[in-house]
Amino acid sequence: MTQPVNREETAGTDAFRSARDFLLAHRDDYATAYAGFRWPELDRFNWATDWFDRLALEQPGTTALWMVEEDGSEQRVSFADMADRSRRVAGWLADQGVEQGDRVLLVLGNCVPLWESMLACIRMGAVMIPATTQLSPADVEDRVGRGHARAVIAHAADAGKFAAVGADCLRISVGGAVDGWLDYGSSAAWGDDAAPTAWAGDAATSADDPLLLYFTSGTTAEPKLVEHTHASYPVGHLSTMYWIGLQPGDVHLNISSPGWAKHAWSCVFAPWNAGATVLIYNYSRFDGGALLEVMRRCEVSTFCAPPTVWRMLVQQDLNQHQLGLREVVGAGEPLNPEVIERVRQAWGLTIRDGFGQTETTAQIGNPPAQPLKLGSMGRALPGYVVSLVDPRTGEVGTDGEICLELARRPLGLMTGYRDDSARTDEATRGGFYHTGDMASVDDEGYITYVGRADDVFKASDYRISPFELESVLVEHPAVAEAAVVPAPDPMRLAVPKAYVVLAEGVQPSAELAGEILGYAREHLAPYKRIRKLEFSAAEDGGLPKTISGKIRRVELRTAEQQDRSAHEYTEDTEDTAG
Repeated sequence: MTQPVNREETAGTDAFRSARDFLLAHRDDYATAYAGFRWPELDRFNWATDWFDRLALEQPGTTALWMVEEDGSEQRVSFADMADRSRRVAGWLADQGVEQGDRVLLVLGNCVPLWESMLACIRMGAVMIPATTQLSPADVEDRVGRGHARAVIAHAADAGKFAAVGADCLRISVGGAVDGWLDYGSSAAWGDDAAPTAWAGDAATSADDPLLLYFTSGTTAEPKLVEHTHASYPVGHLSTMYWIGLQPGDVHLNISSPGWAKHAWSCVFAPWNAGATVLIYNYSRFDGGALLEVMRRCEVSTFCAPPTVWRMLVQQDLNQHQLGLREVVGAGEPLNPEVIERVRQAWGLTIRDGFGQTETTAQIGNPPAQPLKLGSMGRALPGYVVSLVDPRTGEVGTDGEICLELARRPLGLMTGYRDDSARTDEATRGGFYHTGDMASVDDEGYITYVGRADDVFKASDYRISPFELESVLVEHPAVAEAAVVPAPDPMRLAVPKAYVVLAEGVQPSAELAGEILGYAREHLAPYKRIRKLEFSAAEDGGLPKTISGKIRRVELRTAEQQDRSAHEYTEDTEDTAG
């Protein structure tokens, strides 16, 4: 084992601990927490060395990460062992040529090396680019290129996706040897001998140094690259810790896939800010009964899940699963009242809603022990000043776009969109950060979500950009034009539906619909799968448009909410068409 660094508490550690302890002390007193909380003022700060390593010294034997597999096998890693492992990975990466400021693309599912690699990147000052394993080869090439990745750490099974990536990108495989790739397993032995090493020790990082880059969907262009710092996400998630109601010693389970911001929210920073155990249940196919049994056996105390999971869970007889839960929360989209009521009746617990973005930490929420209002996602969380701005007049009122005052800039807000000053300027115009989400607020500060101001939508809790899906559809030779909107779905809330205008001379048919759906399936990541299709006749005007020629997806969305078309083709069409 590498030797732990027995540091004195730094000024950054002290400031962070003070802010964290204030929120823990007032977890049931929202008024005091909101009025009295101040973001810590930080100069030099490194969350891995200034905070996580302190936890490793104070509670070395406490489980930091608990991995439970579908077959019942499990692995527990203590805070002390996680600190040691991440230190070895950092040293090993340095020996391979990774330096402070270099960007590292992480394409890993839920496995211990993901957490080791994240902590290693933090302590050495490398910039992480977390990404989902569902990326296609084209997505991977885009992430490496626009992200300027110096290295990639990926599962051996996904190595083939990187065939088109340039040789200047260092490739590291997890879970098996791959020709031309370094074996991540070699990092375990780093530091066991006195061989010369490039590792000069943990990096001295400034709080405003870049730490994370997240690709997130846009409405009319390629995915944006959101930049966070050594303070904005690690420290910014004190607001998320408060909203969830996390406490030291909790066992916290969050259902989220790696590569998405919510995974970092509730599987890394928020629980470890509290000194809680992160529990991960790895399953290939969702089984509500199996999940509930894991929650019972592992004595989960706090649980966060997207609405899709909650809707599937309540199909179980919850009365037969009496758990030791203290806090339950949902995020990603508004949750159906009937689901909330069924959980309340079975467990005596109320699912508390919350709101945030990849660009921020938790901004709005219903914290523990506070009155809830039906349909409201709560009030502004400590550290956030939320204003509803009228998109036309710019005035602050009771209805409008959810915005954050830049004069009282929250620590959890991104630096901006990397290498895209125009988008950053647009998002921060008029003295506010604009979320693009619409809401209303009552006289007690309770905010109710209305909807997106643009066309991005959620399907199975994944953000979907119509532009990305439409770009693939128009590549098909039979497609002249396409628009993608959400179609209601009882389980997923919504699924992507395509309205297609065919090329001149091409006739619509079930066979052609199946062919187009199959083409989209082959060229899109699974979570972007188009599940419904309807042909729009050019002679009938094609797709609805503005006077300037822009597609009016709002008209298509409205039609979808009102009635299902008799001319709609679904995934079954694809299967039938072969």
